[in-house]
Amino acid sequence: MNPYEDIIDLPRPEPKGHRRMSMAKRAAQFAPFAALSGMAEAIEAGRIETEKKLEK
Repeated sequence: MNPYEDIIDLPRPEPKGHRRMSMAKRAAQFAPFAALSGMAEAIEAGRIETEKKLEK
């Protein structure tokens, strides 16, 4: 006998004090964030400057 056989088909418990969070809001909590905001722009600016120097 499976040790969880008696509970495997039970419905998921619902919270009594508040509504469940929507899937979109829940997903937003785990979405990646830009820890280095502006880094991509700085790299691109550096690449452009380097290319200009190489063209001279």
